[in-house]
Amino acid sequence: MRVGLFVTCLVDLMRPRIGFAALSLLERAGCEVQVPGTQTCCGQPGYNSGDRAGARKLAEKLIAEFEPCDYVVVPSGSCAGMIRAHYPELFSGDPPWLARVERLAAKTYELTDFLVRIAKLDSVPGEYHGTVTYHDACSGLRELGVKAQPRAMLAKVKGLRITEMTEAQACCGFGGTFAVKFGDVSTRIVDVKCDGIAAVKADAVVLGDLGCMLNIEGRLRRRGDERTQVLHVAEVLAGAGRGSS
Repeated sequence: MRVGLFVTCLVDLMRPRIGFAALSLLERAGCEVQVPGTQTCCGQPGYNSGDRAGARKLAEKLIAEFEPCDYVVVPSGSCAGMIRAHYPELFSGDPPWLARVERLAAKTYELTDFLVRIAKLDSVPGEYHGTVTYHDACSGLRELGVKAQPRAMLAKVKGLRITEMTEAQACCGFGGTFAVKFGDVSTRIVDVKCDGIAAVKADAVVLGDLGCMLNIEGRLRRRGDERTQVLHVAEVLAGAGRGSS
């Protein structure tokens, strides 16, 4: 099973260890993992900002890079959602390209969704001796139906206990360019999320999108919370997160 790992530009630039953690989990599942060295962005920032032409150029590049793979796996519900939910709209007036897009979209998965539904990974190397709460990032939840999958995988981590926060599925206020364009509104939204995290007194908040991670962690630290860890689910599963052993 040849799996193309789309690392995402944000992971590549800000927290590469998430990409390496995803790679190790896929290899543990018996996948032959390919990481195209020319990969960059899925085009989502341009798409969300109205630059459809720029987004399409990046999408065409990604399609060509990952077409040979049996599956495409992404450690981000947001970028996987871009490919599966928005690429078809981006190419809707171009039948030859649309056919290629639909084939790629059908074999593209968010990481935990792939590990549960396709790879059926039954054990993970990570250990985390503490309590975590899980934040459901908007795109993964609403565009891909990712909710039970990360919790099922976290249940396999030795020592880890999950406690649910109130409204785990509510937005953190990031929303890509939304946080830049509407900073005050974004701050009010993430404050509600941080209140929910604080209420459960977990050792860490775990999630599947780096953009949301950076938003939540930044606000927690500005509020004076230096204790709560903010970890990507791949880091915890692979044993690459702080506080794991």
